[in-house]
Amino acid sequence: MSDIIQLLSESVSNQIAAGEVIQRPASVVKELVENSIDANATEVKVLIKDGGKTYIQVVDNGCGMSKTDARMCFERFATSKIKTPDDLMTIRTLGFRGEALASIASISKIVLRTRKPDEEIGSELTISGSVVESEVPVACPQGSSFTVKNLFYNIPARRKFLKTNNVEFRHILYDFQRIAIAHPDLVLVLTHNNTEIYNLPVSSYKQRIVHIFGKGINQNLTPVELDTNLIKIRGFIGKPERARKTSGEQYFFINKRFMRHLFFHKAVMTAYEKLIPPETIPSYFIFLEAEPDSVDVNIHPTKIEVKFENETAVYQIINAAIREALGKFNMIPSIDFNREGAFEIPVHQKDRSAEAPSISYNPDYDPFNEEQHQRNFPTNSGMSGSNIRNWEKLYEQDGFYSGKEDRRIDQNSQYAIDLAAGIHDANFIQLKNKYILTSVRSGLMIIDQKRAHERILFESYVKSLALNTPVAQRTLFPETIELDPANYLIMREIAEDLQTIGFDLCDFGSNTFVINGCPVIQNNLTAREFIERFLELYKNTGSDIKISAREKLASSLALANAVDYGEKLTQQAMQEMVDGLFACENPNYSPSGKPVVSIIAIDELEKKLK
Repeated sequence: MSDIIQLLSESVSNQIAAGEVIQRPASVVKELVENSIDANATEVKVLIKDGGKTYIQVVDNGCGMSKTDARMCFERFATSKIKTPDDLMTIRTLGFRGEALASIASISKIVLRTRKPDEEIGSELTISGSVVESEVPVACPQGSSFTVKNLFYNIPARRKFLKTNNVEFRHILYDFQRIAIAHPDLVLVLTHNNTEIYNLPVSSYKQRIVHIFGKGINQNLTPVELDTNLIKIRGFIGKPERARKTSGEQYFFINKRFMRHLFFHKAVMTAYEKLIPPETIPSYFIFLEAEPDSVDVNIHPTKIEVKFENETAVYQIINAAIREALGKFNMIPSIDFNREGAFEIPVHQKDRSAEAPSISYNPDYDPFNEEQHQRNFPTNSGMSGSNIRNWEKLYEQDGFYSGKEDRRIDQNSQYAIDLAAGIHDANFIQLKNKYILTSVRSGLMIIDQKRAHERILFESYVKSLALNTPVAQRTLFPETIELDPANYLIMREIAEDLQTIGFDLCDFGSNTFVINGCPVIQNNLTAREFIERFLELYKNTGSDIKISAREKLASSLALANAVDYGEKLTQQAMQEMVDGLFACENPNYSPSGKPVVSIIAIDELEKKLK
């Protein structure tokens, strides 16, 4: 039998490595910019076209390369960063494995122009699919210029899975922002399709964060600083009242390298415990400095995941540093005695005697008088036929009540539900300003008020988008909203659909929109605050390809505009919400698939009270 095991060719092995290191155009930008930083550049320019699919250029004024080094840098595992195994334990550079350039060259056409400061003539090297096409001397500035064209041109299957230009460019923005935050001592420029997105001057860490995320974040930043023998901590945390329900401004850096670390994120969240509402996340920009031999950055191809020698101790230090900053700047919740609905404190008056509290009751009420009970609590109060049908639908699709008097047991919930009429004009109780409770024939119905409102708004927005029937509300004074480049791109992408559901928006340029009108907004939010909240939710809404863009838009708008937990509802508001919910096509679940309604059967209640 002939031998079947053989060595892979260099081009194939490079393409396999590219699958780990180069996942999309953003990966190319990240690797090239990090190389520029390692080359001691003080200015780096990034030029992008078509979301990086067709053109990426990174130009720096670093140390440059000789003719030999220019050729060697594209060889796999060729690097100037490490020489011995011991060097792996003391890594101070961003790149070190020597895989990135070889991987990029194997899946694109790449042109390198480079010159060292002590040389008069530089070198130009052209490579396509790992094959060197030309190598010539050329006049060029000091430093290096990498131009990458037609990414994944020789791997159609990989290219097919790239997203739209806007989506791919957003990924480039995120990686660019991470690098820019960690290196405020560099001039960084980003251009997309000949439009300058960022031109960041040398600045402090705080100024760099403000330049990237806009002036609005300035008042939200509180400094954090703590030095220990194990690790040094610098950075900024957000105020508790500015915590959001979506992620987006959470950054950890170790020795100027961006990292993800769920354990350390938990340290931050624990420090904010009882200061922020549940399911919200504060902003933070935490810069850690540690000895390189106490950190392992070589556990992931993209070097985003990092391992610490003593993670438990670092966790405690981060937690203590943030708690100290929160206490130092008095960022603790206070009672607002001026808000509407706050409790009243009685004041003693010398000339008045104290009055006993009075209660009202009906001395003639007999709970055992069925006729009197029916009079006080009617079982049928004119619920509309359409609503009854929708109530029946609720249980038909889950195997509950089918419109007949007999009961059917649902195998999943293990209890029977017999849909009762009489919900219209019924009495409702709001529990913990979160749940709506009402009695039905089969037991106790519990409705999640926020999820119910999300479902109602979602179906309303979907219909408006389909029918193009906006219901706009003109603002008295137009509001201007300045966005960061990533959010600005999203707004431009979905502005037309937003206008369909009632927004009157004007693209003012320079990452700015003017809001002239908007649909009715809940939660006492301004149009600007609603847009900011909506954008955060839109970015974090699932990207399942089965979900249409308009459904994603409607879902994000519903999440942003639904009543919050903690909001007290009147009887009329609860009645309208229940009616609206059961007029929906699918009242069972929220747009994100979470249950809206639950019924505790009488049998179950009786068991609990035995």
